[in-house]
Amino acid sequence: MSAQIIDGKAFAAKVRGQVAEHVTRIKEENGITPGLAVVLVGEDPASQVYVRSKGKQTVEAGMNSYEHKLDADTSQDDLLKLIADLNADKDVHGILVQLPLPKHLNEDLVINSIAPEKDVDGFHISNVGLLGTGQKSMVPCTPLGCLMMLRDYHGSLSGMNAVVIGRSNIVGKPMAQLLLGDSCTVTITHSRTKDLPAVVRGADIVVAAVGRPEMVPGDWIKPGATVIDVGINRIDKPEGGTRLVGDVDYASCADVAGAITPVPGGVGPMTIACLLANTVTACCRIHGLVEPEGLTA
Repeated sequence: MSAQIIDGKAFAAKVRGQVAEHVTRIKEENGITPGLAVVLVGEDPASQVYVRSKGKQTVEAGMNSYEHKLDADTSQDDLLKLIADLNADKDVHGILVQLPLPKHLNEDLVINSIAPEKDVDGFHISNVGLLGTGQKSMVPCTPLGCLMMLRDYHGSLSGMNAVVIGRSNIVGKPMAQLLLGDSCTVTITHSRTKDLPAVVRGADIVVAAVGRPEMVPGDWIKPGATVIDVGINRIDKPEGGTRLVGDVDYASCADVAGAITPVPGGVGPMTIACLLANTVTACCRIHGLVEPEGLTA
């Protein structure tokens, strides 16, 4: 069996196109331009690249992009003051503080200082609680992207057995909540799970988000299962240099699975696309407008 490749790059382009259409409609009908503010503290190279990409794609979708770059030694009080100003800014509908933060800053305090309705990362404790109780919330971007791709491939997910490998607050836990919301039977696995291979073999859907390169081999995968690989790991190549791999061994899993996301080009591009979608959703909710269909959980 050769798995169908779920092309996240193409799907993300489609989502960005839908976002741009909704932005145009909001501008024309309501005179409002959705705005996303991104806060970067310090000079982490990977974060800088990510923030530049976010800003570029925000503008390309017709939205306003506000970037705030702060020194690595910025005090917590100064960062909280900036977030308070952004909370009060009517032109800003989404606020994202790029993680990780320098160690002297309290990430939980910073995240929970963002107005929940502008929390386009979906990390605020209020949004976590709303998602966990099945209520309308802002949803973390990576799990939302995974859900969109699963819905597009399968249609209905009702009754399917889903295994999430990883229990992080950013991906594993919210992914499980979203799958439950679509009536899957969900198992969350982690480093203490007994006989992990056997648990994974029972899954119709496998979401690997554990952060360990090529941890999941093909003989863990049920024939015909759908594999969503969230991992992005850089490893050395035998001939020198490095390459990106996921949390699953792509070659062996693709021989067994019915569908699989590649790394790179799978889940990764969907994260920023869903950030843009969340910003439009936040704008609509703040202004009492009709929310865009197909871009929310």
